[in-house]
Amino acid sequence: MSKIKVLDDSDTQFQQNLEDELVQDILKTGTDLRQYSREIEKELKEVENKSIQDYIKESQNIASLHNQISACDQILERMESMLLGFQNDLGSISSEILSLQRKSVSMSQELSNRQSIRGQLSQFIDDMVVSDTLINGILDCPVTDKEFLNHLQVLNHKINFVKEQSFKESKSCMDVKDILEKLKIKSMAKIRTYLLEQVFKFRKPMTNYQVPQNAMLKYKFFFEFILSNERNVAQEICNEYVDTMSKIYFSYFKSYSGRIMKLQYEECTTKDDLMGIEDTATRGLFHKTTLKHKGTVFTIGNRGDVLAQQLEAPIIVPHAQSKNRYHFESLFRSEQYALVDNACREYLFVSEFFMVRGQVALDLFYQIMGKTLSLLTKNLESFVSDCYDTIALFLCFHLILRYQLMCHKRCVPALDKYWESLQTIILPRFEQVFRLNIYSIRDCDPTKFSREMGPHYITRRYAEFSAALVGISENFPNELVNRLLAELQEEVELFILRMAGIFPQRKEQLIYLINNYDMILNIIMERTRDNSKEAESFRARLSTKSSEYVEEILSPHFGEMMQFVKECEYFIEKGNQEQIKKYEGKSLPIVQNFSANWKKSLEELNREVLLSFPNLVTGSSLLQLALTQLVQYYHRFHKLLTPNTRTQLTNIHHIMVEMKKYKTNY
Repeated sequence: MSKIKVLDDSDTQFQQNLEDELVQDILKTGTDLRQYSREIEKELKEVENKSIQDYIKESQNIASLHNQISACDQILERMESMLLGFQNDLGSISSEILSLQRKSVSMSQELSNRQSIRGQLSQFIDDMVVSDTLINGILDCPVTDKEFLNHLQVLNHKINFVKEQSFKESKSCMDVKDILEKLKIKSMAKIRTYLLEQVFKFRKPMTNYQVPQNAMLKYKFFFEFILSNERNVAQEICNEYVDTMSKIYFSYFKSYSGRIMKLQYEECTTKDDLMGIEDTATRGLFHKTTLKHKGTVFTIGNRGDVLAQQLEAPIIVPHAQSKNRYHFESLFRSEQYALVDNACREYLFVSEFFMVRGQVALDLFYQIMGKTLSLLTKNLESFVSDCYDTIALFLCFHLILRYQLMCHKRCVPALDKYWESLQTIILPRFEQVFRLNIYSIRDCDPTKFSREMGPHYITRRYAEFSAALVGISENFPNELVNRLLAELQEEVELFILRMAGIFPQRKEQLIYLINNYDMILNIIMERTRDNSKEAESFRARLSTKSSEYVEEILSPHFGEMMQFVKECEYFIEKGNQEQIKKYEGKSLPIVQNFSANWKKSLEELNREVLLSFPNLVTGSSLLQLALTQLVQYYHRFHKLLTPNTRTQLTNIHHIMVEMKKYKTNY
């Protein structure tokens, strides 16, 4: 196998030689290869000889180069030894650097530990040491001086610090414990004297106690210091303040309530001043002699201002306004607003100064204001028990709601129970008097009243009263009030119907109903929203009665035409052609009668409507409604006539021109 492989390699080499360009050129020229081989060998020997000669000529240079190379080797050998020595030196330096780095870290940690210990020791010493400056400041500075407050804060810190360290059994506490105790006693004595002096200032007559309160708040840290160090002294100061302020508030409100109630109208509403009671000459609810010193019972007038611009107005000063007279709700507003101002300020003061929150703050507040709140509650009970002024009760009820909301905005919940107790006093009485008014309307006898078709004074009372209550309660709706108003409205509607039943003619009844419904609707819309439930109810009734009234007043003048239209349209709807033909003969007399009398009828309609309704706007609108209804009937009548009969009918344009004369600008 090896021989075959060698042969194969020889063949391959031979093949490559044949492919050489030089060999191919020789083969092409036919040169003898042996001869050519000898020439080549000869040339190679010549080249070799020349090279030897060249080496011999350069022998000195070659020797010099050899010497230089040897010298370079020696130099490089010395540099190698130097670099190896430098490398060894660097290794030793690196180890020294690492060693120094470890020492540096260790020294840095030692320094940090010493500084930390030094800071703690320094702070400990500062907190423990009682300086002469602190001692002199506590002993000599007045309590109102700012420096005393600063020294007191430092002292309080040292007392707490020493107390903390004593639990850790620090022996250094014994060195300063006595001096700190003496400074604490001295400080508390000065603070106690100062705070009690501020409390005693409240007892001086005509004192504006906001001034000492503000002074106490400025130094509220005094009480905090006493509370944290001696609770008995803090309780003493608190009790003294509570006892003083409780008497002051009770005395002030007792005096103020007694004097302000003397400004109330002498003539008050009684059980005879109910909505359904007759208005006679001897005792009239709206009689001028009565109104001289007493407000209207059922009309709110400007009494509602106590819930708007007067809600936060200055309180009434009795001696400055002794000649003026007020409704009860105005006096109630002034009294309650004074309470709101004082109670809110007092609650916020005790919460901040005595550092109490939640139920504790409420309990402390009731200790101060409890007697005053009981006094005002009893005063209201006394008034309400004999009160028949429903509007006054309702205004007082809404004053309570608004002042309760005001207290919540000031973040004072302390009066919530008080407001709830006042509501439980007012609402039952309000409902009782309200129902008395309802019963008075239910029990009144319509035959005792005069037969006038204008608005009845009981209806006017209801309209004014209902509008007042609806307007007041728009922002604070109440289910009880809505239910009572619905019952009252039902009784008034029944009363109006009973009164209308007195009149024998239906047209008179409708005039009476329209006048009363219109008056009620106008008053309610003037005082409340247009879309109120009461307004919608009476608007619907007025519309129904107005439509019926229009039919009634048109019937005497155009009744034949109207009846003809209704009957013919009925037969057309049923498809009864025989009956329709019978009515064709009746149409001509109706047309002739209409053409002869329509102008005169319009004049009589105008006169009748305007005389029947004192409200010109209502009368004008009813007249226009009647004319509109007439035009509609006329159009329907025109459609039902035969062509021959239509030619004798008055032109609709002539009628429209005539109707424009009765259009007013009300």
